[in-house]
Amino acid sequence: MTRRLLYRSGFWEIARPRHPLTAGHVVIRLSDPSTDFALPSAADWLYCHNLARTALSKVLGAERCALMFAHQWHPLGAGLGEPVAESSTPTFHLFGRWEGESTTPGLQLSLPAHRRAALPESELEATDQAIRDALRRGRPEAVLASEPAAEAAVEPSFDPARLVRTIPAGARHTVMELVRGVSSVRDVLPSELLAIAASLGALPFSRGVSGFSCIALESGSPGSPLRIHALGRSAAEDVNPLVDLIRSPEVSLALL
Repeated sequence: MTRRLLYRSGFWEIARPRHPLTAGHVVIRLSDPSTDFALPSAADWLYCHNLARTALSKVLGAERCALMFAHQWHPLGAGLGEPVAESSTPTFHLFGRWEGESTTPGLQLSLPAHRRAALPESELEATDQAIRDALRRGRPEAVLASEPAAEAAVEPSFDPARLVRTIPAGARHTVMELVRGVSSVRDVLPSELLAIAASLGALPFSRGVSGFSCIALESGSPGSPLRIHALGRSAAEDVNPLVDLIRSPEVSLALL
């Protein structure tokens, strides 16, 4: 883990996954799995996310990013459409995208896990050192200001529905958007991140659903909101819903 570690903050760390699929593939993972996801850790996650994106932009020229994570779910079998699970520790996979990539996240994820070509350590050594340097020197482009009513996020009266719109998109498919119309993860406030987490945690575990595979997408089009797709997953599912979602026009633009 020491070799793969790129940066450690108060609650989270930025690292290379065990099987990096592209040079722009990093993970944001919780340093201590027992840490509650509350206002301080939510603010620190946003800090790490923005810091990682700034570093990927400086080192690789990555101006677009896609974010994937799982909630109470681990990839099974071929794991089509999703990164290999690092551990049971909460982990978010960030894929930086840039012109001239030798391979793309979508191309790699469309293959069974055992057929994906992880980048060799020798190819990433110089890139990783440049990213470490950029992370140490850099500051997030988006300044994380304290939201005036942020402390309400820890009060019993906190209502995620005031901040997050939940839209049914299929039998096991839910889309979440921030009511404020935020278009980038860079601009999400800590209380809004908590509301997204609460909304995800409130999704029903029905029809055999045991967890969720999630993708957060920024369209890049002015006025288009950030959308978080949550797909209900089950070990007994007949069809992997991520395969169709990744091939859809909205998601393929971000990953393929």
